[in-house]
Amino acid sequence: MTQLFENISLAVSGLRANKMRALLTMLGIIIGIGSVIAIVMVGDSMTNSMTSSLQEMGANNVQIQVQQRPSENGMSYYTSLEEEDMLTDDMIEKFMEDYSDVVETVSVADSIGSGRVTEGHKYANVNIYGVNEGYQTANHMDMLKGRFIGAKDNKAGKKVAVVSDRLVNNMFSDNENPLGQEIKLNVGKDVHTFTVIGVYKYKQNSMMAMMGATASEQDMTTDLLVPITTMNKMANLIDGYYYITALTKQGTNSRVLASEFEEYFNRFYIRNNDYQVMATSLDSIIDQYTSMMGTIQVAISVIAAISLLVGGIGVMNIMLVSVTERTREIGTRKALGAKNSAIRMQFIVESVIICLIGGLIGIVVGMVLGYGGATLLGFPARPSVQAIIVAVGFSMMIGVFFGYYPANKAAKLDPIEALRYE
Repeated sequence: MTQLFENISLAVSGLRANKMRALLTMLGIIIGIGSVIAIVMVGDSMTNSMTSSLQEMGANNVQIQVQQRPSENGMSYYTSLEEEDMLTDDMIEKFMEDYSDVVETVSVADSIGSGRVTEGHKYANVNIYGVNEGYQTANHMDMLKGRFIGAKDNKAGKKVAVVSDRLVNNMFSDNENPLGQEIKLNVGKDVHTFTVIGVYKYKQNSMMAMMGATASEQDMTTDLLVPITTMNKMANLIDGYYYITALTKQGTNSRVLASEFEEYFNRFYIRNNDYQVMATSLDSIIDQYTSMMGTIQVAISVIAAISLLVGGIGVMNIMLVSVTERTREIGTRKALGAKNSAIRMQFIVESVIICLIGGLIGIVVGMVLGYGGATLLGFPARPSVQAIIVAVGFSMMIGVFFGYYPANKAAKLDPIEALRYE
């Protein structure tokens, strides 16, 4: 142990004596470790944020969608959806009855695009969604005032709307109650009047942040929710749904249920030659996304780690120079009885110290770059402790690997020839 501390002391003294040379030697290690840490940090932050956004949508949701059947040669040819191709209210009602023990609710939603609510000089930008009563539960919406759209609103095709608190701030004064108030919705050249029945709390998810949703309070676009039957009448759309979401109850396996739901709905499409139903659990989508991001992250990290190889070669080169410079010192130590293993360990320790210091500096650089990159992309920065530990260990391994050859060369020097070296 005493010998180890002596070797460390000698290594540190040597680095202090040649600060610039040591820094240049470490540069490849610093760049390599820093790049990997930054990439892992940004990648983890992106993955965690996106996963969190998908979780907010409901990890136990199962998406059920009408899709084109592939032809016999495996190709799909586009044909427009007709009314008989759509999922119907009767299908959904029967489905909820048959799966009442595992399905909490079914959410239906569709959009006709964007519009603008106006009143004099006041305005609010909106995305118009037609929804059913299950949409609130499936999307975890917090109601601040009033109520959500109900089954009766859809059956009667009422012109009622649920709006965001941001829209209320734009369109109504502080003391004005928006409930029961009429708003004018401009969609293209058409103007529709809706009565506000509820106000929900607006939440900006991570996906929107990543896409650069940085509009001002006034120009921010939020969702305006109306009964889906009302929206269909507004846009002259056919009855039925091509896409629904089933919210499964806690404790159920949404992946297994997705397969069951797909078989269940496809019974209604046995005689349909053009379309079929596909069901996908959001949980499996999250896993696919995480796996994809992990693969990309590893691939980029491997490319960045190439600089570690360059840095390791630089360490080996400088250690060979150091052996040459200290040949007489090595000869003196061997003449005084130093074993080959002691000489070898001296230079390996010095190589490890160089790589370890470079690795620690690289970690700091990587964390700074990672934090800056994640913040620039709009994600919360999350340093990876695992990546830091691996980086430190890897830098020490580089020191041992690339330091062994120069150290072994020093250990095998003939003491007489070493003492005669000028």
